[in-house]
Amino acid sequence: MTFHPNGKFAFLINELDSTITSLAYEDAKGSFSAVQTSALLPEAFKGKSTAAEVAVHPSGKFVYGSNRGYDRITVFACDPDTGKLTLAQQMPSGGKTPRNFEIDPTGTFLLAANQSGEIIVFRIDPSTGKLSPTGSVVHVPIPMCLKCMAVAD
Repeated sequence: MTFHPNGKFAFLINELDSTITSLAYEDAKGSFSAVQTSALLPEAFKGKSTAAEVAVHPSGKFVYGSNRGYDRITVFACDPDTGKLTLAQQMPSGGKTPRNFEIDPTGTFLLAANQSGEIIVFRIDPSTGKLSPTGSVVHVPIPMCLKCMAVAD
């Protein structure tokens, strides 16, 4: 689960049914209520797939979810007033079984860690949230988790 930057909403990845549930958060009570559940898979998909990671773009305009089996990063536009999601893209992760991904703090890049041994770098379009491969690939045996950190000059 991750929170929207405005603190009004959270997004919960549902591993077994490959969905993301948008939740309204009431700070005073510390409670959540479901707003919407969005599929990470197309209706026509018939294989086995499980969801793994959910992240919100630093701008709050986009929400991303990964699927292992369908091997995609699904991009949603996010309405910051309602928490509702609208499908924008289903981008192949560049490998098999994308377990984890990380958006850099500037919101420019998304790095996808595929269990098949590749970390793929995508550029994020700031107006649509859509991903495009940069061509940068790092080969790592079974990457599990990525974290961005600031580097001092």
